[in-house]
Amino acid sequence: MTTKGQFVLNSVSASFRSALTAVRMGYKDPRQWRSLVPGTDVGLAMGVAMLLSVLILPLPTVVLDIGLSLSVTISVLILMVSLFLETPLNFTAFPTLLLLTTLLRLALEVATTRLILSHGNEGIYAAGHVVAAFGGFLMGGDVLIGAIVFSILMVVNFMVITKGSGRIAEVAARFSLDAMPGKQMAIDAELASGAISDKVARQKRRRLEEESSFFGSMDGAAKFVRGDAIAGIIITVINIVGGLTIGIFRHGMSVSDAAASFTTLTIGDGLVSQIPALLVSAAAGIVVTKGGTEGAMDAALVRQLTGGPKPLQLAAGLSFLMAFMPGLPAFPFLALGTIAGGIAWYRYRHPMQDQTIEDVVTETPSGPVEPPLSEVMRIDLLRLELGFNLLSFAGTEEATLTAQIKMLRRTVATEMGFILPPVRIQDNLQLGADHYCMKIREIDVGSGEVRPHKFLVMDPQGGLADIPGERTTEPAFGLPALWVDETQKEQASFRGYTVVDPCSVIVTHLSEVVRENMPDLLSYVQTQKLLDDLPREQQKLVSDLIPSQVSLGIVHRVLQGLLAERVSIRDITTILEALQEAAGLGLRVVPQLIAHVRVRLARQISAAVIGADGFIQMITLSPQWEEILLDSLTGPPEDRQMAMEPTKLNDFVKKLRSVLDQAISNRENPVLVVSPHIRFPLEAVVKRIRSVTPVVAQTEIFPKARIRTIAVVK
Repeated sequence: MTTKGQFVLNSVSASFRSALTAVRMGYKDPRQWRSLVPGTDVGLAMGVAMLLSVLILPLPTVVLDIGLSLSVTISVLILMVSLFLETPLNFTAFPTLLLLTTLLRLALEVATTRLILSHGNEGIYAAGHVVAAFGGFLMGGDVLIGAIVFSILMVVNFMVITKGSGRIAEVAARFSLDAMPGKQMAIDAELASGAISDKVARQKRRRLEEESSFFGSMDGAAKFVRGDAIAGIIITVINIVGGLTIGIFRHGMSVSDAAASFTTLTIGDGLVSQIPALLVSAAAGIVVTKGGTEGAMDAALVRQLTGGPKPLQLAAGLSFLMAFMPGLPAFPFLALGTIAGGIAWYRYRHPMQDQTIEDVVTETPSGPVEPPLSEVMRIDLLRLELGFNLLSFAGTEEATLTAQIKMLRRTVATEMGFILPPVRIQDNLQLGADHYCMKIREIDVGSGEVRPHKFLVMDPQGGLADIPGERTTEPAFGLPALWVDETQKEQASFRGYTVVDPCSVIVTHLSEVVRENMPDLLSYVQTQKLLDDLPREQQKLVSDLIPSQVSLGIVHRVLQGLLAERVSIRDITTILEALQEAAGLGLRVVPQLIAHVRVRLARQISAAVIGADGFIQMITLSPQWEEILLDSLTGPPEDRQMAMEPTKLNDFVKKLRSVLDQAISNRENPVLVVSPHIRFPLEAVVKRIRSVTPVVAQTEIFPKARIRTIAVVK
């Protein structure tokens, strides 16, 4: 034995003597013996030291067989663990394990090479039974075929598996490190807003650090795998060339005998090392590519490959087509087509549910969690609170109340031109069991009572329906009505009464509340969103108008004023053009801007007030009242207000109410038409009498609209 080998043996012996001395002197507690058990710190260090010693010391064939068997088994175990991983972070020890298994294979390759070159002339069992079995299995009695197959396996491992795994690890590490600052900022933002606690933030940061460290380690460990593949190719070439040279020139073997012996041993050695390397490389690629897939790999593959019936149907159809092509075996394609078709039929009858659910950090609080202050201070623009018996109306997305509210939002968007804010439906145990309440900005704006399992019956003539039932008042319009059982529903419909279900009653009331309070529901932010959503070709108009000529706040106030007068703002382009014109004329006060915009919207306003007979049914003021109202205006010209004597104002209101009531009794749709100067102040007076009666200036009547005067206030 060489001097260097003797030195290594002496070092190992000294290490064992030191360990035994420590056991005799200090390890009296049984728990301290665990530090020498393989798998712990000292055991791992001793294992690595033994691997390094194998690079120098020769091994008996029995020990070599055990080491090669261990290498293959560990590789299979690593691959299986990789396949059943839920997340890559569940296998954070993989980079270290990758390095250790690579070191194990290299040590065994060196030990096998030593035996092949020194004892290869003795037969195929010179390097142990494992190498002989692998070489004989692949060779199949033919050296040339075995060499070709082995070369193909080496190319597949080096060019495909190892190279692909290394590239994936490199890209994953780069993207993980690039995304780390953004993820840290997101965690800090959630913590600052109170969405998560300090403990959850620390857990997320630690998980983020582990993820970045893992992918960085995988990038480095992949280089060891690639180096292992290159080393395997070089060692194989050395074994073949060196073995043939030693066998022919030193042992006097013939070329055929030397090739048969040394080539079989070399190929067996290469297989024993390349197969575990291929398995570990495949496991590395699986672990790294697992980053974006939730759940186990088998479940993900089954879910994604058999998720929809159409791909399976196409695959089944193609398999059946291939089965009837001449020259191809029919049975395999028919069997595969039948299996794919059966899975497609099953998936068509039982569609897979969409599992795109937000990940929620499940932290079990030790006590009641106080909501963050930002959540407490939040104000809902529009809220509907329900009593206990009405909660079933809004229990699911398919509930009738929820569906009708969605339809209401669509209707408001179509008719009035802005998207109603989401309606928050909430239970309120302080309400009566059958009561509901509507709030705008936390202020009550309407309430009512419905019967969950009954129907509301109303007489279209305005009286009380003549059928048995519980008397009540319709909450939206204050009409007399009855609550009747479902058994009387058909009878009420047959007699011409209006029958409404409880959900429709609530939504109708909500609709009226929304229409009466539209200005409060159009916020500054929604105004900005309306302008941002305009088509690209109209953005030039917005940029020219705002903020150089008119501020966004003024536009917001104008839109609110139009909605208060129940004028649709859907034609936002015409409104902006009118504001641009008004700014050019020097108009700056909101009432003047609204008046100018209304003139530009004359066609729309006229179309909205046309009656069933195709005419605008006008109510006008006598010249005397026009003059009185005009003289009662005070203030600067840009912001004039009405200041009429109380007696005259009461007289005017009395006569106007009488004319409106007469028109309503005649089933007419009256529109009060006045001069432009008094329209705005008169609008406030009419709202107190009958809020649904439009007040239109003479300049807002479209020239081609057909008009008819039905009454005059004298």
